[in-house]
Amino acid sequence: MKTATVRQLRTEFPKVLGWVNAGQEVAITRRRKVVANLTPAGDTPRRKLERPDFSARLRTIYGDKVIPAATMAGILADNKGRY
Repeated sequence: MKTATVRQLRTEFPKVLGWVNAGQEVAITRRRKVVANLTPAGDTPRRKLERPDFSARLRTIYGDKVIPAATMAGILADNKGRY
């Protein structure tokens, strides 16, 4: 693994990028402490971000309850201009 300072990364970026393109992993240091690692991009597929099923959670909590339109209109009228 090669190392490069933050200053070297700023001033000699093409050289550091060449190392990465050649397959080397590069550790970026600031004041002799590693702050980042540059690794070559692999052919590994990205993992899909999994989101919670919010609609299923709401169905579990509230079931099939539906607020009638007249009740909702009253709630909205009471709170109009409040926020």
